Amino acid sequence: MDEQLAGWADPAARLHEALEKDEFTLYGQPITALAAGAPRYPMAEVLVRMREEERALLPPGEFLPVFEHHGLVPQLDRWVVRNAVRHLARGSRIPRLTINVSGQTLQDASFPAFAAAELRAARVAMDAVMFEIDESDVLARLEAAARFASAVKAYGGGLLIDGFCRRAVSFAPFKTLRLDYVKVDGCVIRKLLKSNAADSKLQAVLRVAEALGIGVVAECVEEQDVLARLKALKVGYAQGFGVAQPQPLETVGAKP
Repeated sequence: MDEQLAGWADPAARLHEALEKDEFTLYGQPITALAAGAPRYPMAEVLVRMREEERALLPPGEFLPVFEHHGLVPQLDRWVVRNAVRHLARGSRIPRLTINVSGQTLQDASFPAFAAAELRAARVAMDAVMFEIDESDVLARLEAAARFASAVKAYGGGLLIDGFCRRAVSFAPFKTLRLDYVKVDGCVIRKLLKSNAADSKLQAVLRVAEALGIGVVAECVEEQDVLARLKALKVGYAQGFGVAQPQPLETVGAKP
């Protein structure tokens, strides 16, 4: 499995070396606010790439499975948090960053305390970093997700569910996790103009989210017609290649 995924003779050692030598770089994909008069990019999702001399930047799909196989994703997530916080401390153009956390990290009881310590040490606002939990991880590890969410909310951090509606819709995690935002999956957003079911599903999410005070982000927005429909439905935020493409974190939010 290791050689098939990465082609490394000793994958575990290679990953430890990459972490120690900071052989990763952060990208960001802006999330735009759709309400008139709101700041254009109030937040951005942090994405990680791995630097390989012969293959330039590796996308997550080429190295994350190896991290998962060796149980090392929490260490990578720590690296991402540490460097994202440093970026914020240097003066980020975008005030809030969202960071994906894996199912392995949800079960790491010390991770929220680590994140809080990094934010305090850098004198960065505690809610400047928000954590994205994938819907599949919430459904598979609800107790772990609830413990993680409770610890993050206790120090003032933010939370999102990512990929919502990919499976059967259940709104129970909204209250359990005390979410700040929910990201509606592209399987709904891409069909928005062609499927009444997709449109109805999004409107149901909007009604529940509004009642609970949760922001809604539409993922995978690729067409301007879809963006117009989102605005008509009063969806708060949008993310996707039709809004802004990923770019090095240092340049996210810069004027063209």
